[in-house]
Amino acid sequence: SVSRTKHAAVQRLINSYRLLGHMRADSDPLNLRPKRAVEGLDYRDHGLEEADLTESFFIPSPDGSQEKVVLHELIDRLNKTYCGTLAAEFMHIIDPEQKNWIKQELERARGAYHFSNDKKMHILETMVGAEGMERYLHTRFSGQKRFSLEGGESLIPLMDELIQEGGAKGLKEVVIGMAHRGRLSVLVNIMGKQPSDVMSEFEGRYETSHDKMTGDVKYHKGYSSDVRTTGGPVHLALAFNPSHLEIISPVVHGSSRARQDRRGNMDHTMVLPLIIHGDAAIAGQGVVYETAQLGNTRGFSTGGSIHVVVNNQVGFTTSHPLDARSSQYCTDIGKVTQSPIFHVNGDDPEAVVFAAKLAINFRQKFHKDVYIDMICYRRHGHNEGDEPAASQPMMYDVIRSKKTSLSLYADHLIDEGVITESDPRKLTEAYRGLLEKGQPVSHNFLPHGNYSYMASWVPFLDGHWTDSAFTGLPEEKLSELGVLATTLPEGFSLHRSVAKIMEDRRLMVNGEIPIDWGCAETLAYASLLNDGYAVRIAGQDSCRGTFFHRHAAVHDTKDGTRHIPLGSLFPQQPKFFIVDSVLSEEAVLGFEYGYSTTDPNTLPIWEAQYGDFVNGAQVVIDQFISSSEQKWHLFSGLVMMLPHGWEGQGPEHSSARLERFLQLCAQENMQVCVPSTAAQMFHMLRRQMIRKLRIPLIIMSPKSMLRKKESFSSLKELAEGEFQPVIGEVEALDPEEVDRVVLCSGKVYFTLAERRAELGLSNVAIVRIEQLYPWPYDEFQDEFEKWSHATTFVWTQEEPRNQ
Repeated sequence: SVSRTKHAAVQRLINSYRLLGHMRADSDPLNLRPKRAVEGLDYRDHGLEEADLTESFFIPSPDGSQEKVVLHELIDRLNKTYCGTLAAEFMHIIDPEQKNWIKQELERARGAYHFSNDKKMHILETMVGAEGMERYLHTRFSGQKRFSLEGGESLIPLMDELIQEGGAKGLKEVVIGMAHRGRLSVLVNIMGKQPSDVMSEFEGRYETSHDKMTGDVKYHKGYSSDVRTTGGPVHLALAFNPSHLEIISPVVHGSSRARQDRRGNMDHTMVLPLIIHGDAAIAGQGVVYETAQLGNTRGFSTGGSIHVVVNNQVGFTTSHPLDARSSQYCTDIGKVTQSPIFHVNGDDPEAVVFAAKLAINFRQKFHKDVYIDMICYRRHGHNEGDEPAASQPMMYDVIRSKKTSLSLYADHLIDEGVITESDPRKLTEAYRGLLEKGQPVSHNFLPHGNYSYMASWVPFLDGHWTDSAFTGLPEEKLSELGVLATTLPEGFSLHRSVAKIMEDRRLMVNGEIPIDWGCAETLAYASLLNDGYAVRIAGQDSCRGTFFHRHAAVHDTKDGTRHIPLGSLFPQQPKFFIVDSVLSEEAVLGFEYGYSTTDPNTLPIWEAQYGDFVNGAQVVIDQFISSSEQKWHLFSGLVMMLPHGWEGQGPEHSSARLERFLQLCAQENMQVCVPSTAAQMFHMLRRQMIRKLRIPLIIMSPKSMLRKKESFSSLKELAEGEFQPVIGEVEALDPEEVDRVVLCSGKVYFTLAERRAELGLSNVAIVRIEQLYPWPYDEFQDEFEKWSHATTFVWTQEEPRNQ
């Protein structure tokens, strides 16, 4: 019998393959990576000898039983399982159930995927479509940019498998984020977009849907459709994507979460975020990491996303991986969240499809991210006008003499006797015929999808910012809501500071003392919930409020229990959700923007802890918030709260850079407001939902005013009227005496008013502009005409002396 020592050595050998097999895998179709010895993958590394190769050892089989295997057969099996065209990294996962699931699936397959002939034919047809689409465009539109998929055609069967297997496992929607490469192929071959529409875009024969639209390049555009699966229709939504490649990732996750919330899908199994990356981008752009850290948090979880890397092994101009990253693999980010990572050779479509099957089943079962690193190549340059051999001579020597992935797979199926030599040509001709006719080529495309479960944007298409919106509520109703919003569970023990705030709020809503900003905000949210709108607030200190003013979530001092009064005002109320976000601006703002584009009936708010922190999210503001309606006719009612104002804390914490937002204002693309009273905040937040309009709202929200009694409001001011874009002079000045009008915005008003009182001036009027964009022409003109004797008009603004 074999000694226990030898059995232990065999077990160490098996574990070494599970841990390190990926380093010796046949995953590079170009074979450019130097093969090197990997310590631990030789039986001699574990004290085994040549004589042991013919010995039999008991090893655990995938079903949990013991199996007797001769050592040399075991090594052959391990090589096929862990060092073939599909390699896996999963031993970094701590959870034993997840780790064992992957191990069993791989070891059961042993590198042979046992697909039926029908399945193989289907894979072949998807490969024919992937290659056929690119060749057709290459011929018809020679030299035009299209960011072709050539060299990575296996992306199409990969996506097809994710969708079909996902549909069978309960998926109802897939939200897709991807950059340029392969986008046109995905639109036509997976989503069923009519080829004739794509051709029209190449020829410039398309119209924007309204006169404010500028349009965008064809490889940025989004699309949505329904496809057939054995589990029922699955809705596909491809997000519009700017050239900041990875910024789409949090946006897709936000959209996915909104869809899950709308469906009441608490385990997140019905909607999948699918992100398709390039190898250089996933390794190089920090928003990938920020988004990964959102994955299992309670405010941002989507039940796991699937990340597919179309790994061309070269970035835009990068000539070597050493210049693209410091990690071994571009997917090493996945190890941070203990996600499984599958490296697969793009020239083996069956291995690619098997990896997709593993990925979607793991995600549906364990609700975690999965990464598929599809290692392939790029047959052309970055775009079709580039000459890649100038910087990649060795790589392109190999590529230009290499058969396509389709040819290699067709040869394989001919050798297996699955198809005849003439079948690939027939399939190619049939596919090209459909393209010539401009007909949909996706077999599973459903031309008449059911969109009844989606939120309708139709009511918001023709709104204008000047539309009236009476935002007041009867004082009795406000008092009733205020009492509910300050009611706590019996025996709930508050911190004394918070208890004082709640006691004061009771007095405020009963009209006994003026209403401060925290109370006005709370009443705005409560009243919107009462009107049937949901509310979602995210930021780094949103529950309490950075400046200790909100306290939308309170904590029991005895046991730490958290309670959110606005979450349980009355039965069957819309959802009130507030969360302290991860310490990210870019990803969280992107997420909230994505959420806002998917649900017009939720008030979505992102709050910067300090206004200047928004600098870290500038890409989201530039590429989405300020421009998505103009580029893509995509609407968003997102609110950004940016604490703003010079409060003696130096330049860093003093300004959200108001001018930066004003520079982005055009075509009434967003609203920029600087409210100066609690009532204005109340009416402004309600106006954002009550008006039949959804455009972003930028609020330069107060800091010191939160406790400045002069900025507080009466219950009557909340009950009556609406948001005032301009607040005129409030003192009873004689217009004939006023020769100077000072215009201002925000808290500087109170400084000016106090100084005027000190000096006893009666010739100076002070006018507050509460909305800086869109500029309130009519209201300003009305105020302007009151001071016909004035000879001087001055704009006053807080700013540093050296600005």
